[in-house]
Amino acid sequence: MSTETLPARKPGAGMSLVSDRSQIVLLGILALLCIAISLAAPQFYTGANVIAILRQCALVLIVATGMTMLLVAAEVDLSVGASLAFTGCVGMDVTNRTGSLVLGTLAALAFAGGVGLFNGLVVTRLKVNSLIATIATMMMLQGGVYLYTREAVQNLHQIRAFTELGAGYVGGLPIPVLIAALIFIAGFVALRFTTFGRYLYAVGANGKAARLSGLRAERLKLVAFLATGLLVGVAGLILASLMNAGQPTAGRGFELTVIAAVILGGTSLSGGRGTLVGTLLGVLVLKVIDNGIIILRWNQDLQMVVPGVVIILATWLDLVRRRRDAR
Repeated sequence: MSTETLPARKPGAGMSLVSDRSQIVLLGILALLCIAISLAAPQFYTGANVIAILRQCALVLIVATGMTMLLVAAEVDLSVGASLAFTGCVGMDVTNRTGSLVLGTLAALAFAGGVGLFNGLVVTRLKVNSLIATIATMMMLQGGVYLYTREAVQNLHQIRAFTELGAGYVGGLPIPVLIAALIFIAGFVALRFTTFGRYLYAVGANGKAARLSGLRAERLKLVAFLATGLLVGVAGLILASLMNAGQPTAGRGFELTVIAAVILGGTSLSGGRGTLVGTLLGVLVLKVIDNGIIILRWNQDLQMVVPGVVIILATWLDLVRRRRDAR
């Protein structure tokens, strides 16, 4: 297949100006939030609090990297929260049964990857809308985890390497932050500098035209679903390590935070537009707000309200951008 049949634009080029502007706005919002919270609570800038924010960002950013790819391809996965919790339980349970962290890790990644593959096959082969398909998967996982285990799966062997995964440091930086950074860089390179990323943008921007150009849209989407599932597996293992147990309820609301961060970062729900840099800024904004709610001792239920508000506002802004582009 020759590349001459593809749209002659760089990935996301149609949104480059808008995207840059939105990222500048997000940077400004992030700076204002940091200044305002630090004035109200000077402990905001303490080393321990900064590390806490980075840890919280790491989990969301890992999954948001895959979610950005999906939304760019005009798909979505609402099952990531339920899969996150189930994955942690599977990894912890297999580790306890075998005494092997390697086997527990492989089992968790295989399970999470299998969930992503299942979602991808339902969407690409059965032609079920990804919103409906992944809601169904979410419901199955939420019920299935209680059939698998009725309570938290504790780290019976107290394997040091497992606890270090979530709580350890390398050169003063938390291991989850380093893992998230590596995944972010790999995702950024894949989306911006590879044919895979270029094809994802093409499929999301105009699926019919991409198919007529010879692109295998279903295969590309399947890879994106699988990648998202594997990234959920990584995040699930880190979360289980932080809690030193697999918790069946650990992922409640996680999918909303991830999606809110991605669309706040400028990724279009209609596909074909978005950047991982924007996603990173979206994650930082949401997690700084969450941290501010905690250190200012506001009602922590607000942490669930904020993503909902963000989703509405970001979706409205996306509609405004698309109307402006159409004109």
